[in-house]
Amino acid sequence: MRYFLKILVPYHGDQMSLRRNATLLVMYLLWFSMSLINCGPKEDRKPESTIVDASSKLENTFFTLLDSSTTGISFNNIVQDHQDFNILTYRNFYNGGGVAIGDVNNDGLADIYFTANQKSNRLYLNKGNFQFEDITGQAGVEGINGWSTGVTMADVNNDGFLDIYVCNSGDLKGENRTNQLFINNQDLTFTDKAAEYRLDNQGYSTQIAFFDYDLDGDLDAYLLNNSFKDPSKIELYKSMREIPDQFAGDKLYRNDGHVFSDVTLDAGIYSSRIGFGLGTVIGDINHDFLPDIYVSNDFWERDYLYINKGNGKFSEELKERISYCSISSMGGDIADVNNDGNPDILTTDMLAADNFRLKAMTNFDPYHLEDLKYRANYHYQIAQNCLQINNGNGQFSEISMFSGVSATDWSWGALFFDFQNDGLKDLFISNGLQKDLMAMDFRDYLDANQVHLKMAKNQSVDFISIINQMPSHPLSNFAFVNQGDLGFLDMAQDMGLATPSFSNGASYADLDNDGDLDLVVNNVNMPAFIYRNEAQKNGSHYIKLKFSGPANNTFGVGAFVRVTSGDQMQIGENYNTRGFQSGIEPSLFFGIGRNTTIKKLEVVWPDKKMQTLENVEADQEIILDYREANGLVNSIASKSAEVSFTEVSRQMIAGKSVHSENRYNDFDHEVLLHKMLSTEGPRIVKADVNGDDLEDFLVMGAHGDDDKLFIQLEDGSFRRRVEESFEETKIFESTCGTFFDGDGDGDQDLILGGGGNEYMMGRDYFKVRYYVNDGNGNFELDQSDVPPVIGDFSSIIAADIDRDGDQDLFIGARAIPGNYGLIPRSYLLYKEEGKWVEHTPDSLGGIGMVTDAAWVDLDGDQDEDLVVVGDWMKIHVFYNESGELSRQLTIPGSAGWWSRILPADLDQDGHMDLVIGNWGLNSKFQASSDKPLSMFVDDFDDNGKSEFIINWYAPKDAIAYPFATKMEITKQMPILRKKIQKYEDYGKIDYQTLFGSEQNRNPIEYSTNILASCILWNNGRDSFTLQSLPKEAQLSPVFALVVDDFIGDSQPDIWLGGNFYALKPQVGRMDASHGVLLENTGNRSFQPVSYEETGIDVQGEVRDATMLPSGRERLLLIVRNNADVLLYKKKSSIN
Repeated sequence: MRYFLKILVPYHGDQMSLRRNATLLVMYLLWFSMSLINCGPKEDRKPESTIVDASSKLENTFFTLLDSSTTGISFNNIVQDHQDFNILTYRNFYNGGGVAIGDVNNDGLADIYFTANQKSNRLYLNKGNFQFEDITGQAGVEGINGWSTGVTMADVNNDGFLDIYVCNSGDLKGENRTNQLFINNQDLTFTDKAAEYRLDNQGYSTQIAFFDYDLDGDLDAYLLNNSFKDPSKIELYKSMREIPDQFAGDKLYRNDGHVFSDVTLDAGIYSSRIGFGLGTVIGDINHDFLPDIYVSNDFWERDYLYINKGNGKFSEELKERISYCSISSMGGDIADVNNDGNPDILTTDMLAADNFRLKAMTNFDPYHLEDLKYRANYHYQIAQNCLQINNGNGQFSEISMFSGVSATDWSWGALFFDFQNDGLKDLFISNGLQKDLMAMDFRDYLDANQVHLKMAKNQSVDFISIINQMPSHPLSNFAFVNQGDLGFLDMAQDMGLATPSFSNGASYADLDNDGDLDLVVNNVNMPAFIYRNEAQKNGSHYIKLKFSGPANNTFGVGAFVRVTSGDQMQIGENYNTRGFQSGIEPSLFFGIGRNTTIKKLEVVWPDKKMQTLENVEADQEIILDYREANGLVNSIASKSAEVSFTEVSRQMIAGKSVHSENRYNDFDHEVLLHKMLSTEGPRIVKADVNGDDLEDFLVMGAHGDDDKLFIQLEDGSFRRRVEESFEETKIFESTCGTFFDGDGDGDQDLILGGGGNEYMMGRDYFKVRYYVNDGNGNFELDQSDVPPVIGDFSSIIAADIDRDGDQDLFIGARAIPGNYGLIPRSYLLYKEEGKWVEHTPDSLGGIGMVTDAAWVDLDGDQDEDLVVVGDWMKIHVFYNESGELSRQLTIPGSAGWWSRILPADLDQDGHMDLVIGNWGLNSKFQASSDKPLSMFVDDFDDNGKSEFIINWYAPKDAIAYPFATKMEITKQMPILRKKIQKYEDYGKIDYQTLFGSEQNRNPIEYSTNILASCILWNNGRDSFTLQSLPKEAQLSPVFALVVDDFIGDSQPDIWLGGNFYALKPQVGRMDASHGVLLENTGNRSFQPVSYEETGIDVQGEVRDATMLPSGRERLLLIVRNNADVLLYKKKSSIN
C-alpha cells in the first residue's frame, strides 16, 4: 500500500518539570532539623572562584561579568551560621539580600544600594564607565547592622531626590528589626527619618512598594512582612487569615502629608501571621488605571491579588481570577510578555529542572492533602514557577510549562526586561541556596535519629555539626529569551549569565548609558555580580523614559506608557519594586528592534491625565513632563468589543443539569498513575428522540448520578425529562453511547457503555446497556438485545458498515480498570438477522487504550471508514472495503495521548479532514521524536499484578528517567527498596538500570512523540498532513471539539474545550483553557479569536460540546465534569 504523509508540528521550546514541598510536617523537619548526612557530591572549589574575567566571555554573549577591580564594587553578602543563630533556628537564614538602583544625586548615572544580612549595607556611587565608589560611610546608610532584606528607592519627601527605604528582619527578639527610611539630604548624605514618617515598622519585613493607591497625588506604601510562625502548625480549618498580627502581618500605609497612617484593615488588606510574604509587585491588572497589588506567599498560604476598587479599598480576588498559584511563591514581576496590551504575572518557586535534583531534593503533598487544602480555602497551589497570562477579560491562564519557565530550582528574583532591545520582554531568574535544605535523604536521617524531637524538647543539638554536613551546590541563574510566541528559551550560557552562584535579589538599569540594560545581582557568600550588557552592538534601537511628575510624585511613579513602533506595540508601568527584595529605577526602557522611530508614545499619569508624542526619534532619553499632559484617559483605554455569543443556560434549560462526579481516588489503588481515569466524563449525545423534528440531548452521568435527558420545546428551550429507567441504572457510570435505530422501527434508541476506573465494583458494573425508545422519547431498559460485551468503554459509534440496512457498532475500550497499561479489548459488532455478531479484526480488537473513534468516509467511496485514537496510540484508519474493515493505515509519527476526534471538511476540498484533541503542551510531560515519552508494562515484582513505568525527559536531561517518585515506586513494588535505598541513588537510576538486566522480561512497550492537538488534513489518495493547531489550542488537554461557522463567513471554524484537574500533585493542574475559538482564515490556516470578542469564556473541566439547532438559531452546548450544562447563543457575526 502506498501513502504519503507530511508532519508539520511547529517547534516548541524546552518545557520544565516538577516541584518541591512535601507535607507541612516534612517542611517542619527540613526547615528546623536538617541532618548530618552528606548525600551528594561536594564541590571543592570556593564559591568565589566562580567569578570569571571579562576576557573569558563567549564570543556572542550579550553580558560580561565584571570583577571588582574593574567596577570598584566589592560587596559580598557573607552569611555565617552560628550555634545560637543559623539556618536551623531561623528559617530565612539563606534568603539573602536585595538590590536597589537609582540616581541618588541626579547626575544622570544610576547608583546601586545592596542590603546585607550580617554586615553593613553598601551604597555605590556611579562615576561613569562602570566605575563605582563606595560612599556608604559618608552617606550614613550602613543600616543598623541588623538583618536587612528588601530595599527600594523612592522620593518620599517630594524634593526631587531619591530616598532609600530598607527593610529589616531576622532578629526574633525584635531589637534590630526596625525598618529605616534614609531621607536624601541632596549632598550625598542621608538621615534616617523612618520614625518621623511613621514607617519604622518592627515586623519581619521583606520589602516595601511605594505607589499612589488612592490617587490623591502622593506616594503611599505597601509593606510586605514575613512571619515567625512555625509553618507546620498552621491550623488547616481555622481561618487565621482574618486575625491581624502586629509583626508578621502586611501593612498598607496611606500618605497623609508628612506622616503615613496604617490603613491596612480598613482597606481590606490581610495582615495575619500566615502570610509568609516573600514578594510584592504593583500593576494595573484590569485596565481601570488603578494600581493593584500582587503578593507572593510562602508555605501553605495562597498568594493575594488585591484589586483596587478606587474608593480607598481593595478586594482580594486571586481565587476569582487565577486558577492556581505557586505553592512556595517567592519573587515576582508584572509585565506584558506577549505584547497584547495586557499585564501578565510571574512568580517563582523551587521546582528543579533535572531528574537528579527532582528525585533527591523534592517531595510532594499527597493528592488528598492538596484537595483538603483547597477545601480549607487555601486555593490550588502547585510547586512550580507560575506564568499567569492575562486573557484581557479579568481572567488569567497559567502557562509556565508551555512557555518553558516553570522549573528554575530554588528561585528568588524574577525580572522581565529586554536583554536584546528587540521589543520583547525577556526573563531573568536568580537561583540557588547556600545549603540543599530539601535533600530528601535528610528526612530519613531525621526520622531515624529523632533530631526534631530534641529540638522540640529544647534539648542540646550541635547545630554547626549538622549544618557542616549539609550538601551545598551553587546553581546557574536562568536567562530566558522571549521567542515571541509565548515561548521562552533559557540562554543563560549563551548570554553570559550562567555563573553558578547562590543568587537572590537582582535589579537592572542602563548603568553606562549606552542604550541597553545592565544587570546587578546580590549573592550569598559570593561577590555581587555586575553584568555589562552590550546589546547595543547588535544594531537594535531603544527609547529611555524618565518622568517629571507632579509636586507630590516627582518621579511619576505609576505612570502608564504605551509605545508603538512599526507593527509592534508595548506597554510599561513605572513601578520600581520588582523581583525579590529589590527595586529598579523609577523609569521605563523599551527596545524597539530595527525601528528607528517611535510612531506613537502615549502616557497616562496616575491621575489619569495623558499626553501623546508622535514620530519620536529612537536612541535617546526623554523626560516626560506631567505639566504637558492635557489629554483624556479614555482615548487610550481599551474599548470592550461587542461579544458575539451570550450565555443563556438559565433561560433555556429547565431542570437539574449538573453532572455530579462521585468521589473516588484512583491514586489510592494505582500508585503509579499520573492522572485519574475516573473523571473523564461526561459525554453528550443528541437526536430527535420524540419525532417532533427538534433535536434533544442527553448528558451522561457518573456513578450514582443518573443520565439526564433534555427535550427541546417549540420555543427552542430545553426541559429535562426524568426517565425512571435512567434512575434505576444510575449505579452505572455512563462513559460513552449513541442514539441509533437499534430495532429498525424508525425512532432513536439509546445504547450506553459503562466505565470508570472503579474495578472493585465488579464485572456487571461495566456492562453495555440498551434502552428502547417507544417513539415518544420514553426509554425502557432492554438487556435482551444488548451486545454481549463487558469493559471500560470510551466510544460507541454506529454505522451501517455492510450496507444491509441496519446499524452496526464499534465499541472502543478505554482501559482495564485497576490495570492501566494492559491492553483492553475493543469490538466491531454487526447486526445480522437481529443478533449482534462480532467481526473484530485482530488489529482492531487489541488496538490499545481507545479514547475516541469516528465513522467517516475518508477515501470518497461512499461508505464509512473507521478512525480510532487513544492514549499512547497512533492515529489508526480502517478503510471499509465491501463491508469489511480489511485495509488499515497508521499515521506515522502520530503516537500521542489523543482524547477526541471530529471529522469535518475544513478546507472545503471535498475530502473529510480530522480535528484531533491531544494532551497539549502546557504540561510537565513533553514529547518529540528525539525525546519521546515511554511506558513499560509488566509484572515487574512477580506478584501477579501488572505495574507500569512511565519514563520522561526532565527539561535539562538528555536521558529519560522514571517519572514516579521514590516513595511511589517502592510503595508499588516493595522489592525495589533494596535496590533504591537513598533518594540520591534513585536520582541516578534509569529504567534499564532498574529492570533492563532481567532477561525474561517481555513488557508491553508504549511510546509517545506528539502531544499537540492537531488537524489531520486529508489530501486525497491516502495522503495526509498532520498539522498542529495554534498555540492557544495547546494550553490544556482537549476533550471537546465543535466545527461550525462561528464567524459567519461560510467557512468552518473550530471551537475547542478542555482542562483536566485530577492529576498527581507532581504533575500539576491543567486548567489554562477557557475554551478556544479558531477562525478559519483559509489556506489551511486558523487564527484564535479573543474571549472579549466571542463572549465564550468557559471555566471548569469541559468534556464534550456540540452545536444544537434551536429555531432559526444554533446553540453551543457544553458539558463539564462536576458542573452544570452551558448553552451559548450567537448574537451577531464577529466581523
